[in-house]
This record gives sequence, C-alpha cells and structure tokens, in this order.
Amino acid sequence: MINKLYKLKKMQADQKIIQKNEITNHIEKVDNEMLLTQNKINTAGVTKFGAISDFAILTMHKNTMKLHLQKLANKKNLLVIQEDRLIKEILELQKESEQFSYILDEERKELVKKIILAEDEAAAEYMQSKY
Repeated sequence: MINKLYKLKKMQADQKIIQKNEITNHIEKVDNEMLLTQNKINTAGVTKFGAISDFAILTMHKNTMKLHLQKLANKKNLLVIQEDRLIKEILELQKESEQFSYILDEERKELVKKIILAEDEAAAEYMQSKY
C-alpha cells in the first residue's frame, strides 16, 4: 500500500513538473513578444516630410502597442503566479513521496532483520542438534 502511495505521489510530482515547464515556456514566449513589441515601439516612425496626420497615426499605433505590452505584462504576471503555485505543489508532493520512501526503506530494513533473525535461529537449532 505504501509502495502504491509512493508511486502515486511521485507520478503526481512529475506531472506538476511537466505543467511547470509548460508554463515556463509560455512565460518565455510572452517575454519574447514583449521585447518584439517594445522594439517596434522604439523603431516606429514616419517619413521626414510626412503629413501631420502621419504623426497622429503613429501616436495611435504606439499607444496600441503600449496597451498590448500592458496586456502581455498582466498575462506574464498571472503565469508567474501559476508557476509559483505549481512549485509549491511540487515541493509538497516531493516531501510526501520522500516520507513514503522513508517508510518503505524502514519496512525493508525490518524485513531484512526478520530474515537474519530467522536464519540465526535456524543456524542455532542446527548447531544444537549437531551436538
């Protein structure tokens, strides 16, 4: 039973680690998109002798990209919060699996002790019967 619980906790921890990696990858994608958008904001411009309306359009375009950056930042913050929650869950599952692992090791040690005692008793009886 303890062995099954140990395997279950270990499997759950592995699944949470996979989820955490997926979220981390998603965070990196959002960071990359944020950098690209910031680069577009910095490099956007109009021709030197353009009309005044070009500047108004440029301003609207930059404001739209800034809004997009804010949305990406909010999304990133939510993903970071999810990642932190998953890390806490992973640590808890790993603690539980370590506890079950310790119990399994103790059960194995007890079994080995019983086997050794049984062998010692058998050897002692053999020696007594020989004399």
